[in-house]
Amino acid sequence: MMKAITHLAAFTLGAAALVGSAFATTLEGWSTDLEAAFKEAKEKDKAVLVEFTGSDWCPPCIAMRKNVFSKKEFVEKASENYILVELDFPKGDPELKKKNQPYAKKYEIEGYPTVILFDSDGKEFTRFFASRHPTVEKFLAHIEKALEDKDLL
Repeated sequence: MMKAITHLAAFTLGAAALVGSAFATTLEGWSTDLEAAFKEAKEKDKAVLVEFTGSDWCPPCIAMRKNVFSKKEFVEKASENYILVELDFPKGDPELKKKNQPYAKKYEIEGYPTVILFDSDGKEFTRFFASRHPTVEKFLAHIEKALEDKDLL
């Protein structure tokens, strides 16, 4: 009997780990390494788009991931001008949250999902709540305009 309970407990924990990690998967076309993204941006003369998200607890973050950030047409078009970076703060992955916490502090993140756009030198040129632009078309239009406005300065 005890052996059966031990196996059941191990199975339950394993299943919970699988479910928890399902949220913390990296989106295709996105990096999770901000420093590497800044280096790549400088080499390729691209801007950097960083999304600060709570992928397993923040309803607007979950909606943006589903409706915009995971869409192939978004990733392809946005990647023309931006290196895409997702910094996640999931409740289900305390180690990932802890790893990304210095960035939330450094950039004074006050809510999720926050997007910060940086130029190829790593200098911030705008920030906004991603959920204000809830479709691929609206989000792309917003980040293209932000890039045009930056170039006018």
